[in-house]
Amino acid sequence: MAGRRRGTRRTAVAVCLLLASLSACGGPSAADTARQRVQQVLDRRAAAVLHHDPAAYAATGTRAPYANLRSVPFTALSYRVTAVRRTGRAATADAELRYRLTGYDSAPVTAARTLTLATTAAGGWYVTADRPASRSAQQPWDQGAVTVVHGRAGIVLGVGHTAAALRGYADLADRAVPAVSAAWGTDWSRRVVVLVPRSLQDMAALLGSPAANYRGIAAVTTGEAGGTGRAPADRIIVNPDAYGMLGPLGKQVVLTHETTHVATRAHTDAATPLWLSEGYADWVGYRTSGRTPEQAAPELAQAVSAGNVPAALPADRDFAFAGDATRLARAYEGGWMACRMIADRWGEHRLDAFYRAVGAHDRRAGAVEDALHTVLGTTLERFTAQWRQYLRGHLG
Repeated sequence: MAGRRRGTRRTAVAVCLLLASLSACGGPSAADTARQRVQQVLDRRAAAVLHHDPAAYAATGTRAPYANLRSVPFTALSYRVTAVRRTGRAATADAELRYRLTGYDSAPVTAARTLTLATTAAGGWYVTADRPASRSAQQPWDQGAVTVVHGRAGIVLGVGHTAAALRGYADLADRAVPAVSAAWGTDWSRRVVVLVPRSLQDMAALLGSPAANYRGIAAVTTGEAGGTGRAPADRIIVNPDAYGMLGPLGKQVVLTHETTHVATRAHTDAATPLWLSEGYADWVGYRTSGRTPEQAAPELAQAVSAGNVPAALPADRDFAFAGDATRLARAYEGGWMACRMIADRWGEHRLDAFYRAVGAHDRRAGAVEDALHTVLGTTLERFTAQWRQYLRGHLG
């Protein structure tokens, strides 16, 4: 009896080991199978976009997004499913969307997406919705049908605007690119991507931020600081509410300013103070405009005329979009005047060399001081004193 009991226990253990082995080494789990099948559906969906095949796209589920994005010139588009949560005949999938615009992106834009799916009577999956993941930015086609206009030096993607209106942005970009190259040089892509949403709220949604942060801001540029050359192209995102209030010169200055950020991206990093990056972009924007300091820097001119000359160059915190509008304007104007002074006193080539020298550092501490010494032969204290005197001489 004792022997049989020991044998029975050994047999039971062996059976348990066998079951564990079968569980570990057998076929994929139900969750893995669902994930693989969802991935296959999204692979077909992406291929349908790339091959301009609306019927194939419709076969994978809701066809609504196709009409919005069919004009976008993708050279690559794919989804990578990262998780699937199944509830009965429905599922929610987390995925990473990756895409590149033909002729512009040297690396893909990456966006987190949430998709809902359902099963067919035959057990297959189809997409019922595709939206940005929680706290993720929208893509242009999330906001409506995208109209695309090509210029000589850029591409404009707009939602809620006519092709004729978007042509105006393309023309501005065509003038901005050579203007920036004339000041900075040609060691950049010399091509820009401009996004024109329908409203301030839609602009903020493309940036994944509150609209209040950009009220009164005509445009912003997104991109990888200290660009490696293997990154998506910078996007110039327009706030149509504020941009529409500008005159022809103002619109050109703004787009040239933002294009300058695209050109200087590889030399702009954590070491670069905002007074230099924003001031230089304004300097390029106004470089051939004929605008005087009093015309281009009215808020700072008012302060200087009243005897309130800034004691120091603008700090990064002064450039906060959500802060005081007058303080923000004076920060931009102060940075512009600093760059204008360098161009006047040391020459435009030295201004460019100074910008690059600051960006060659990997951290803020000492970067400006070192560049001032090596490129301009001065110190921060002397430079600041000269800048304050320059403000008095031109704005007082």
